[in-house]
Amino acid sequence: MKLLSQVTHVGIIHPMIFPETGRGEGPILETVARIMNDEFFGAIEVSWVKNDDARAKVAKLLDESHLDIIYSGAPPILNQKIDLNNLNDAVRRESINSAKKLVDEAALLGAKICTLLSGPKPAASEKERATRLLADSLIEICDYAKGNMMITLEGFDSDYEKRCLIGPTADAVTLAKTVHKSCRNFGLTIDLSHLPLLHEKPKAVAKAGEYLENVHIGNCIIKDKSSPAYGDQHPRFGAPNSENDVPEVAAFLRALDRVGFFAKKTATSKPVMSFEVKPQLGESPETIIVNSKRTLLDAWAMLD
Repeated sequence: MKLLSQVTHVGIIHPMIFPETGRGEGPILETVARIMNDEFFGAIEVSWVKNDDARAKVAKLLDESHLDIIYSGAPPILNQKIDLNNLNDAVRRESINSAKKLVDEAALLGAKICTLLSGPKPAASEKERATRLLADSLIEICDYAKGNMMITLEGFDSDYEKRCLIGPTADAVTLAKTVHKSCRNFGLTIDLSHLPLLHEKPKAVAKAGEYLENVHIGNCIIKDKSSPAYGDQHPRFGAPNSENDVPEVAAFLRALDRVGFFAKKTATSKPVMSFEVKPQLGESPETIIVNSKRTLLDAWAMLD
């Protein structure tokens, strides 16, 4: 295998590693700078910044960074309960308009990709209709973003915590095929930490094929319901009773390599793999970042 830096830009999801910024407030500028000044990272995934002045300062800092920028829509979508597949037309229209504002903010911050997620899954009898509505919403948003950025959809768990419509990788691919008929600036984001929550293995990446645009690398806990990190809480790699450590990350990297992800032309300057990890109580961001780097480097070495 080539050197990691030759084929990918490693990123990190800013509001996850610094969860105090997840509501669009707090020390966003200072913590973005901490990531920007770490030469290990070639990318960063940022999210909403509520204050106009702070947003302008973050945009200036990112412009100076020479990083690939991705915008994570998950924090504002989850906090504001934006639901792109809501069965109520008025609620869905408001959600589409809110998502377009996220696209505007992503562009201001210099992002080449804006990642969204579906709304909650409805009753089984309404799943097909909700999926059609989600496709319609995404087509409108992609059309709005044309010429500026790629829109991706990230699949979240269907049964544990977020309980999203999308969901399983097969459902995400079916959706992508529909949206792609109208908009080429649409792709998928696959998160290693979500695969166990979806009862999937790293080989699920093969299903995404041509639609895979960027990936997240993280961990989860599903065996221990008493754990504070149970569900979709992105604990450090190798945490007790967790699902992902070096072997699972290596399997994920192999699956990505098999589908040609590392040679793919993406909206970013290189394909981006971002850590999605969150310090748990008593843990420091710096230690979790180093844990993540070691895990990835050890996993990459296993591919030789």
